[in-house]
Amino acid sequence: MNTSSRSAVDLQRILASMETMRHKLIRIGVLVLLLSAGGYLTAGRVLGYLQKATGAHLVAYGLPDAFIGYLTVSLAIGLAAALPFILYEMLAMVSRQFPEFSGRMRLGFWLVSVALFYLGVFFCLSITLPYGSRFLLDFETDRIKAIISVRKFIDFCLVFTYGFGLIFELPVVMVLLGKLGLVDVEKLSGCRRYAILVITIVSAILTPTPDVFNLALMAVPLYLLFEVGIIGMRIGRKRIDG
Repeated sequence: MNTSSRSAVDLQRILASMETMRHKLIRIGVLVLLLSAGGYLTAGRVLGYLQKATGAHLVAYGLPDAFIGYLTVSLAIGLAAALPFILYEMLAMVSRQFPEFSGRMRLGFWLVSVALFYLGVFFCLSITLPYGSRFLLDFETDRIKAIISVRKFIDFCLVFTYGFGLIFELPVVMVLLGKLGLVDVEKLSGCRRYAILVITIVSAILTPTPDVFNLALMAVPLYLLFEVGIIGMRIGRKRIDG
């Protein structure tokens, strides 16, 4: 096969992969929209829970603010509900590049990743978000009252909640990279100082407020998840060696 023929074949493969990706993105988009439409029915309850858990008193600075807030919460609900399908498609892409990552292994990673995401969301909504918000609201005085925009409040809650859902995926990502031979567990465990620095930076980026208390609420669990990932990588390596 000459060079031009190989280039044509490679181009066809790239185009076929892009077409497949386009169809998958369309399906994901339609699924998220449908689930968001259903989520609109519960958006009021979710917003009420967030307001009660944080103790925030909300105001709307513009006529469409409340409506846009409901739409944002609905979209967040739809995205969270569609996450198992999204993760399945992402792992399917990995299995096409790494044939050894398929079957029961892929199913196991999918189940654990879905469970960890929802665990992170639950941890945030039940512990981190209420305590972090009340810590900030405790600075109110008789002369200083917090008047919180409903849209900014929703953005704050969503960044926090989805941030925790994503960081709880860290052990899965670490074990997956170890299984595929892309990361060595001994080298990674020897870089704990750098890991702490990276964790602090990531927590500062994901935390929607600049205070140390909320940063610690994210950084401490993230470091513990890093250690869990190290343990998982070592267990996976022992199984391979055995």
